[in-house]
Amino acid sequence: METYGTRLHGGGRAAVDKSHSERNTPFLRSNADRERSDRERMKFPPRHLTFEQRVFAESETPKICERGGWTYRACAAGTDHIHVLCDIDRAVHGEKTRRLLKRWLGQALSERWALADGETWWAEEGSNIPIKDGKYLNNCYRYIFDQRATKTASRGVPAPE
Repeated sequence: METYGTRLHGGGRAAVDKSHSERNTPFLRSNADRERSDRERMKFPPRHLTFEQRVFAESETPKICERGGWTYRACAAGTDHIHVLCDIDRAVHGEKTRRLLKRWLGQALSERWALADGETWWAEEGSNIPIKDGKYLNNCYRYIFDQRATKTASRGVPAPE
C-alpha cells in the first residue's frame, strides 16, 4: 500500500498502474510529463510516514487482519509504503482485502494523527499478488522482514515492549 503522492506514475521509481499491475509485467517507464501531470493533480503534499507511525502500523496490522478474518503472516512499514502478507479466503479477491486494509489502517492512524479535511494516507491504487508456491512465499518473508521498522520482531509476532 503506497502512501499518498510518494510514487507518482512516470517518476524514476518503480511504479504500476492498471495496465502494469500483473506479475511479470514491467514497471512503468520514466515519463516526466506524466509525473508532472500527476503532481499537478495532487490536492495536498505527499504523505511520508514517521518512524513512530511505521511502528504503529506494524503493530496494528495483525489486529486489522484478525478483524477482516485473514491470517496475518508479516508486514513492513516504510516511509512511503506498507507490505502486508496474509492469507485470505480464495473466494475473496485480494483487491477487496487491500481496500479494507487501507481503510482500517488509515482510520487507526487518523485516530492518533489527525489529517486535515480531504486528506488521505494512501494512494488510490496498489498491487495485491497471490502467493503461488513456497519459494515465492519464502522470498516474500525475507523481503518484508528486511524492510521492517521494528526489525526485532520475528515471524509476525511484534517485539515485546
